[in-house]
Amino acid sequence: MSMRSALACILVIGMASAACAADEPFYKGKRVTVLVNFASAGPTDIEGRLFAKFLAKHLAGKPNIIVQNMDGAGGAVGTNFLGEIAPRDGTTVGYLSGIAWRHASVKEKARVDILSYQFVAYQPGTTVYYARADIAPGLKTPADIIKGENIVIGGLSSDSSKDLLLRLTADMLGMKYKYVTGYKSNSAARLAFDRGEISMFSESPPGYRSVVEPGVIALGTALPLFYNPGWNGSRFAEPSQVRGLNMPSFDKFYREVKGKEPSGEMWEAYKRVLATSSAMQRMIVFPPQVPVEAMKAVREAIRAFEKDPDYAKEAEKLVGFVPDYETGDDVEEDVRRALTIKDEERDWLMNYAARAGKD
Repeated sequence: MSMRSALACILVIGMASAACAADEPFYKGKRVTVLVNFASAGPTDIEGRLFAKFLAKHLAGKPNIIVQNMDGAGGAVGTNFLGEIAPRDGTTVGYLSGIAWRHASVKEKARVDILSYQFVAYQPGTTVYYARADIAPGLKTPADIIKGENIVIGGLSSDSSKDLLLRLTADMLGMKYKYVTGYKSNSAARLAFDRGEISMFSESPPGYRSVVEPGVIALGTALPLFYNPGWNGSRFAEPSQVRGLNMPSFDKFYREVKGKEPSGEMWEAYKRVLATSSAMQRMIVFPPQVPVEAMKAVREAIRAFEKDPDYAKEAEKLVGFVPDYETGDDVEEDVRRALTIKDEERDWLMNYAARAGKD
């Protein structure tokens, strides 16, 4: 073989090898960490592990996938780690909760601008409220909560959407309560609830269905109260996660116990928080500047496992509904719209948060 022929063969082999490498899935031979920004056994963790399991099944390249919990500060610890420290090569993806409202309300104080992250998908959601049956003089029906004495509402952080909605609903109902916040996670607050340290709390449906309903609700030591309806800025809707639960939405509960329509500053603030936090209850997020191939691969995997009957079957068994993720081309636009609120709305809510426990 002549030198020219040998060089030609080497060139052809090299080009073929490059083409094969280009055709290989982005995640082949890699390990992916799904970072959950709340503690293990909580509702975000339950859904996050379900997500990770079926991501592993459908992500092209079949990488090894592990789940890492990084809780604290109402989800901010894990969220900040994702933006500040996590590798930007597509090997760490956040399964985050509680970040939409935090960004919208304290954007200028954030260590990392959430809008610099790359959003793969999001899941709308809701929150379920429940209370101990031994609240004096005793809760026989959910409506008895407005006559309760010495109610203690537990929370995670005074400026979190969870705590704001807990207090707003209680204040609109005219409840007499003490507010205790700072629990590290839903699991920690749930333990305090079981011990009687707090007597009212709220959770997203996975935690409620998997832990609360078969536990304190089934035992009769707690009663379901109501759930947050979906609100898109113009109309209410029943979230799919609450189908089958025996409780009304908050607006219906309010009408039942108060005999009138909810209105006023608190009502408008309640709807504003719903429009932000509930629309983006779960987010699939990459750090800034991740390769576009990673984004495409994960989105394709989500679309694939949502068609997987095993996913639907296991989701129904584990969390009581099938999480449905928005993965379209308008995800980035949807997220930015949800994270934008008027200055006057934000100021009112932050003043309300600052007054927690002082009124």
